[in-house]
Amino acid sequence: MEIELKCDAVHQEAQSAVKFLAKQLTTDLGDNLESLTVVGSSLTGDFHPKKSDINTVAVVGKRDQALLRKLAGYGSRMGRLRLQAPLLMTKEYIEQSLDVFGMEFLDFQLNHSTIYGSDPFTDLKFKKEDVRLQCERELKSALIKLRQGYIRAMGKTKIVGQLMIGCIGELLPLWRAELWLTDTDRPKEANATLESAAEKFGFKTEGLKELLAVKKEHSHLPAERVEGLFEELYELVDQMATRVNQIGKTK
Repeated sequence: MEIELKCDAVHQEAQSAVKFLAKQLTTDLGDNLESLTVVGSSLTGDFHPKKSDINTVAVVGKRDQALLRKLAGYGSRMGRLRLQAPLLMTKEYIEQSLDVFGMEFLDFQLNHSTIYGSDPFTDLKFKKEDVRLQCERELKSALIKLRQGYIRAMGKTKIVGQLMIGCIGELLPLWRAELWLTDTDRPKEANATLESAAEKFGFKTEGLKELLAVKKEHSHLPAERVEGLFEELYELVDQMATRVNQIGKTK
């Protein structure tokens, strides 16, 4: 029997990959598959057909080793289709993880499309202090990662550039979480998120836009730009950590 999929919100050039995954999961998992939801850039204008990964969340009734073996069997085909392995979760896992992964689930709630089964994210409720604390922890971890990564790079600009590209990707959900903490509307797309956060929190965007462009195109930063951009990025992350700490003290 043909399964009914709701793929209209998914980027046209990602739909065949998503349908492949849905067919495999519904065939192999049967009733154990409760829902399949697409998240991330394949729902927005940030999607690049040849370079963007396609991310999904599969909610199952039960997780076990046999399920992992089945998913591992899709590996080569998923790689060709730019499908990341679906995040496997149960309803109980989601409910019990809102206090520690609130930032991620907020992002899923903002930007998702459930193509099979019942929507697992729309009705989730979050506590601001849980999200604030996670943001502070993630930002302070990002500072350590930047410092240690810069030292390990030993002056190699390409490695420092890659470090910064990874960091800017991690900042996007953090910006959206900080906007949520201040009751500000959150955009879904990267540049709009940057612009909204810059306007709300008062920081410059020129260098950050350059990093986002390089990230989207999967290219490399010019060597002469690396040192200045690293200083700018590090200072911003430090300011963000201080700001989110202050949010906690004023609530």
